[in-house]
Amino acid sequence: MADKPFVVNDRRKFNADGDPRPDAPPSEPRPPREQPAPVESSASHAQPKGPQAVPDLKPAAEADREDLPPPPTIEQNEQAVRAYDATVDRLDTAIRAANPGMERVPDMSFERLIQSVYMQTIIQLGGGAEPGQQPQVDLLGARQSIDMLGVLAEKSKGNLTPAEDRLLSSALFEARMGFLEVTQLLSRQAAAKPTGPQATAPNGPSIVR
Repeated sequence: MADKPFVVNDRRKFNADGDPRPDAPPSEPRPPREQPAPVESSASHAQPKGPQAVPDLKPAAEADREDLPPPPTIEQNEQAVRAYDATVDRLDTAIRAANPGMERVPDMSFERLIQSVYMQTIIQLGGGAEPGQQPQVDLLGARQSIDMLGVLAEKSKGNLTPAEDRLLSSALFEARMGFLEVTQLLSRQAAAKPTGPQATAPNGPSIVR
């Protein structure tokens, strides 16, 4: 079998001098090179497109105050005071009519406010129990009443007469000492409480909450 002749095609586009050859085959178009997708930095991901929302950096206390309703106007306050005073007068008149000889209830004052909170504290500490009755102690309520006296003392500092300051200081001291006495008594009572079938109810104060 005869051998087929080899055909050599010169596909060079330039000659030895570097000039383009006139008989060079046309160049085949190359496919466009794919451009890599731009890599976004972590900062660009953190930046939202469009107008950026500004975080609310207001203190919690100020934000809470914005939720409160607007205060009443001077006219609304005056109307409320007149309506309240008229209702109280009618109530006092009806009470005195139903109870001849009964004196008018004295107006509220700072001294009466302190005395009222102090007496409430004593009752919550079991001071209102009848003789022979087991005292019922409301420790949480007594604590809140004592803290209320503390708030009054703090907020009214420098704005009291000597008599008012002495009354408030004495009431707060006695209320705190009474609270300590009752809590220590309850601790000793719990430590000495008998166990077993022979256990009996203690004679000291009992906690209601």
